[in-house]
Amino acid sequence: MRRPLGTRAPLLAVRGAALAYLLAFVALPVAALAREGFRGGAAKFVAALASDQARAALGLTLKVALAMAAVNAVMGTWIAYVLVRRPFPGRAVVDALVDLPFAIPTLVTGVMLVALYGPQSTLGALAGASGLRLMYAPPGIVIALLFVTLPFVVRAVQPVLLELDVGQEEAALTLGASPWTAFRRVLLPPLVPAITSGTLLSFARALGEFGAIVVVSGNIPGRTLTAAVLVYGEIESGRPQVAAAVSTALLSFAFALIVTVDWLQRRARHAVL
Repeated sequence: MRRPLGTRAPLLAVRGAALAYLLAFVALPVAALAREGFRGGAAKFVAALASDQARAALGLTLKVALAMAAVNAVMGTWIAYVLVRRPFPGRAVVDALVDLPFAIPTLVTGVMLVALYGPQSTLGALAGASGLRLMYAPPGIVIALLFVTLPFVVRAVQPVLLELDVGQEEAALTLGASPWTAFRRVLLPPLVPAITSGTLLSFARALGEFGAIVVVSGNIPGRTLTAAVLVYGEIESGRPQVAAAVSTALLSFAFALIVTVDWLQRRARHAVL
């Protein structure tokens, strides 16, 4: 049944205002970036991405993001499970700490990590003595990304765990299953979409991280220079077209991941219904 025009007008106005806001602050900047990236044609765009420095930066960005995502998928799920299924004193404080990376400026994150793991710190000196360099090396970038993206998997998995029936897990344990078997057979299957969504979101977030990385990486071309830091350097050097091309590539990766996450979430909701 169609609404009368008089009652539809306010709804259309609300919808139009929301869409206009998204157009002005999301769609138009993205379009402007793509236009700048492809200025001069597809050949220049490909040439900008094919340069040794750009390829090395994009390759390093993908590698550290993949390493971070693998750790986050496991540890984020583990933390969510402990917070939901294993009550302990101080759980509310720990639960609040999970969101702390969202509240701290990422530059501050970089300073904290250098203070803790840098060459002048005790932990950094111990790691250096064993031949492992944490800061100003790829491991430092992974550590920074793990801190920045910690909440994504935890907050994606927690609501699903809260909705799952505890009785199924208890029944499996009563029937003789080990805790690991009960988790793997009973809890893990319905958690997989949430784990995947949280992991992909953390991966997308890692692709564009700048603040923490610029402090902990050392920004050495070909070794510790990530794509986001390369973009900043290209802008500072007066090469906005190269910066826009690399930015467009990062944006394309991130957008594809977000579309995948949205599809997974819709699929999970339909499965529940």
